[in-house]
Amino acid sequence: MSAELGTFPIDTTKTRLQVQGQVVNESLKELKYRGMIHAMMRISKEEGARALYNGIKPALLRQATYGTLKIGLYHGTKRIFSKDPSKETLAMNVCAGIIAGAVSSALCNPTDVLKVRLQAQTAGSVNINQGMLLAFSDIYRLEGFKGLYRGVGPTAQRASIIAGVELPVYDFSKKHIIEANLLGDNPIAHFAASIIAGLAGALTSNPIDVVKTRMMNQRNISGNASQHIYTGTTDCFIRTVKSEGFMALYKGFIPTFVRLGPWNTLFFMSFEQFKRLEAHLGYS
Repeated sequence: MSAELGTFPIDTTKTRLQVQGQVVNESLKELKYRGMIHAMMRISKEEGARALYNGIKPALLRQATYGTLKIGLYHGTKRIFSKDPSKETLAMNVCAGIIAGAVSSALCNPTDVLKVRLQAQTAGSVNINQGMLLAFSDIYRLEGFKGLYRGVGPTAQRASIIAGVELPVYDFSKKHIIEANLLGDNPIAHFAASIIAGLAGALTSNPIDVVKTRMMNQRNISGNASQHIYTGTTDCFIRTVKSEGFMALYKGFIPTFVRLGPWNTLFFMSFEQFKRLEAHLGYS
């Protein structure tokens, strides 16, 4: 939750960049934003600085649930694979991360849908002042239970890739930085390992993140076919590449990495300090 709160405006600009340019949707056809900085400035100017925090409540709720489950499942699964931490392998940790990411994100998908919907609201949106609970009830009323689990496939895929890459890469990088005597087990080593993990996560997850964001942002209201842009994740992937080019899958990459770098830094460094506090208090 600390990491999410500190980097949320960057995530909002990433979402806006990813949903623009969808040529099958006239309302999003105009390329309003030329990049991360331009998007952040234009959103602040036209909608107010608070608009950069649209969706912060479901985002924090998501991290309190999904984030907690992901970390708990990751470390729990690692112990299933190997009781001795010194015998962990990169392959074991990747498998543990994939399992943890997929299961936790699938269970907590409704909070991600709410976050994306609120972030994608612009000054001209009908529901611009819609809050979290009203948005939740609106999605359920108009789109049913399936609406809350829209995009669950790419969400689980993205989360499994991120968790399967970032968590093992962080553990691997930290271990080798310390074993090579480059740095000790201190915040500087944690910082370096978290940046490496953030870059790896951004490179591997961005295409799935674009598909996930577009799937979650569309509506599928019975009797209103014009709202149904993509029939599924594969259709979204193909139509995005066909109409906008392959690099459209890397829309929002800069804010993705700019966010994942600080996000991973805040997350892993906070996590390490909480672990030390836990050990100091005698709970571990």
